[in-house]
Amino acid sequence: MRKSIITFLSCLSLIVAVASCTTSKQTAITRLERFSYDLRDNGQYYSFKDWERAADEFTKIRKSIGKHDLTGDERHYVGELEGQCAGYVYNGLKGRVQNFGSELNGILQGLLDLISR
Repeated sequence: MRKSIITFLSCLSLIVAVASCTTSKQTAITRLERFSYDLRDNGQYYSFKDWERAADEFTKIRKSIGKHDLTGDERHYVGELEGQCAGYVYNGLKGRVQNFGSELNGILQGLLDLISR
């Protein structure tokens, strides 16, 4: 009885380990989706500090995605999401241009640099 429980737990651990490896790529893409939705829904309310935090989060997400081998379709989808993020950044910041023009240019340039990597 004890041996069968240990065998069962070992098999369950192996299944969980394999499943976590296969879903980590999807988890990274899902993080980018959620990030895009957050920018879309809340970007117009962001302060410059919020945009700095968003840029850091975007960098972390990109590094996470970069660790995985993506198919052509996945790369295309990730590219679409990144483009949407850039658009949301532009829309969220364009109203603040008059007072913070040079800082805005720096933020946008930094984001564009991250996207082009």
